[in-house]
Amino acid sequence: MGSTATVYHASIEGAQHGAKSLEEFLDYAKTSGAAGAQPSNYMLQGENGFRPAAEIKQAFADREMSFDGVSCHCPVWVHTSAWTETPSIRPFLPPDMAKKPPEEIEKWAEDYLLSLLDLAAELGIKILPMFWGVAYGWEIAGGYPWGFWAGGDYDLVKEGDERFVTKTKALRERANSLGINLAHEIHPGTAAMCADDFNHLVEICDNDPCLGVNADPSHCWEGEDFETRFLKVSDRVTGCHVKNFTVRKNIPLRKMEPDWPGRAMQFTDLPSGDLNMMRYAELMIHIGYASRYCRLMGTKTAPLVVEAESAYRDLDATSANGIQYVRDNLVFPVAGGSFEDGMGA
Repeated sequence: MGSTATVYHASIEGAQHGAKSLEEFLDYAKTSGAAGAQPSNYMLQGENGFRPAAEIKQAFADREMSFDGVSCHCPVWVHTSAWTETPSIRPFLPPDMAKKPPEEIEKWAEDYLLSLLDLAAELGIKILPMFWGVAYGWEIAGGYPWGFWAGGDYDLVKEGDERFVTKTKALRERANSLGINLAHEIHPGTAAMCADDFNHLVEICDNDPCLGVNADPSHCWEGEDFETRFLKVSDRVTGCHVKNFTVRKNIPLRKMEPDWPGRAMQFTDLPSGDLNMMRYAELMIHIGYASRYCRLMGTKTAPLVVEAESAYRDLDATSANGIQYVRDNLVFPVAGGSFEDGMGA
């Protein structure tokens, strides 16, 4: 039985490391053992808008690191959630914009994201990990099982369908024109909280090709394991975060607990969580993520993007440990055939 080279390389997501500049983030990632990195949109900003594409590219080239996409979860979430008037979008807005009416915030977010899409095209980035916001409203985002979502004069699901299609139209059109995939991280509290929800978004958007999935197994903690979820959306997975978690026993998952250590669901370092990371990495090969990413980005390997977090362990230490875990355990030579091929020879 033969084997081929690995299809993966170790990478890291930048949103959790927002206190660092782009250069500081890349230096940290390189020192920790990463071969590539996925900075956040904020790391690409300058004093007046985004930094020049050539300058951003040079930062990666100087460190001989691959540029593995741009994490833009926060501004996309703002764009699709502003209509609800939630104050929870304010941390992701300029101070002067945070006080504006929802319509102005939404327009600002749309313009910002259109500019980011243009920058991504200049950078040669074809995949943007993100998540759509609360397009269906907080009642549905809460997922309450009684489902009081329709009455004589309202249908929250139908209204949400129309809202999602309308509000995302300009972004989807620009993404398609630039050949960019918008990779939604299926996630509680977003427009698609499970695989069926995401497939519904694809359906109402007439199978829009720019609608992708950023796989993340750490959000599969309530009734849908990562194999079930990502097999259902297998042909749409274009991004891949690597993250682990544990669920503490006898604590309600939906408890109103603002203190992270008190919550039932805890993100953890990669080696000690409940999930089998090797099975997850293998599933990503099985559903075509690695080959799909390489085809879209024109690369030889696809990133396993570390997003390890912990309520107890220092963030930089947790992420560095995660990078090294991926490098040493999940970046493996891929089988060139079945182990049965050589039997009896």
